[in-house]
Amino acid sequence: MTQEKAIGLFEKKQIRTHWDEEKEMWYVSVIDVIEVLTGSDRPRKYWNDLKSKLKKEGSELSEKIGQLKMKSSDGKYYKTDVADTGQILRLIQSIPSPKAEPFKLWLAELGSRRLDQIQDPELSIDQAMLDYKRLGYSDNWINQRLKSIEVRKDLTDEWKRCGMEEGKQFATLTDIITKTWSGNTTSEYKKLKGLKKENLRDNMTNTELILNMLAEASTTELSGKLNPKSFDENAEVARRGGGVAKSARTQLEKELGQSVISSLNAKNYLKEEKK
Repeated sequence: MTQEKAIGLFEKKQIRTHWDEEKEMWYVSVIDVIEVLTGSDRPRKYWNDLKSKLKKEGSELSEKIGQLKMKSSDGKYYKTDVADTGQILRLIQSIPSPKAEPFKLWLAELGSRRLDQIQDPELSIDQAMLDYKRLGYSDNWINQRLKSIEVRKDLTDEWKRCGMEEGKQFATLTDIITKTWSGNTTSEYKKLKGLKKENLRDNMTNTELILNMLAEASTTELSGKLNPKSFDENAEVARRGGGVAKSARTQLEKELGQSVISSLNAKNYLKEEKK
């Protein structure tokens, strides 16, 4: 199941969701739904009690609910009970809440919006801008981040054209580019910034984003010209592309008198920006 992680907002409350591209279906965290509908500070206990009640009533709903790993408030991923929109709607019927009807409308809007985005990718970009804005990123950073997504897509399309496989080969080539220009592999870079499962690019400063874009864009251009055939040839192109950004970084640091590779992550970087 191909999944797109997302955070939905209902009355400013976070609801964890997963989009299944193959089934074109949302999966929603049951615990989050119960929390927003009941206002309970112990939603897990409420859910356990409700499951017992449903079983006694002969309902098979709780038995059909699956689990997916979702990010918790501590930044770690845990298996979480999830339900599709149809199951959530049936579940709502068992939860007395004045928010039931507004939540049904929100759920319908969530599904409609995602299907619209599939047909018109520009809507996905607009949604991404709103999401980043809500998290506190500056307009300048958001513009750079959205551009970096476009640059990355061009690079992965080029790798596919050259016969590279998604997964391990993409990850290795990315590591080569990142290591060349920044001096860190992706995992080393994330460790420097104190990250675990978080997206590295979402935790880069403007300058880091620009240098990373330069490295990836250079790799794409070089690949188009050199037309590498094997993995080793693609790896050499990745090193050369990363080298372009490394030269720019070296020159910039010489002018600044300090490193542009930062240990700041989004959490403390945004705090610094606000100050």
